[in-house]
Amino acid sequence: MTMTTHAPEMPIEVDSETGIWTTDALPMLYVPRHFFINNHQAIEAEIGPERYADILYKAGYKSAWHWCEKEAALHGLTGREVFDHYMKRLSQRGWGLFTVEHLDIASGQAQVRLDHSAFVYHYGKAGRKIDYMFTGWFAGAMDQIATDLGYDVRTQAVQTQSAAEEGVDYGLFEVTPISALNTAN
Repeated sequence: MTMTTHAPEMPIEVDSETGIWTTDALPMLYVPRHFFINNHQAIEAEIGPERYADILYKAGYKSAWHWCEKEAALHGLTGREVFDHYMKRLSQRGWGLFTVEHLDIASGQAQVRLDHSAFVYHYGKAGRKIDYMFTGWFAGAMDQIATDLGYDVRTQAVQTQSAAEEGVDYGLFEVTPISALNTAN
């Protein structure tokens, strides 16, 4: 396995008085993957994956919107640059490797491929889509960027396949429009 450092591209600052880690403009938490996924599985076991997916979608949407807004302002990014930067940062943080296979912000459409998912590494071939935590992230990012560009589209995202399913080698997510906003008001 080849290991590379992303420190020059993604600086981590630690406040010596508070211990708060910051990357770019946002405070961060640094935890082992097994810790996070063990908590994820415990919540799934208590409330079921469908209910948990719904909760994570809403929270992820909101968080992605916030992240894209802050990062775009910090780095002077717009449009596709923001989406690509988001996928790069997600990939650098150990969630997996995200590749934008298609992106049309004006129409609210995207396709994102996920290789080396942290969830798949932990769960293995679970026989179901297990990367649902990411779906709200893609819609939230798309909607923030579209709004910033003045487009009247809102989106939804779904996972169409997961490497945790038999015979599947990578995850795939689709972002599609759900409505056009009335901008005449």
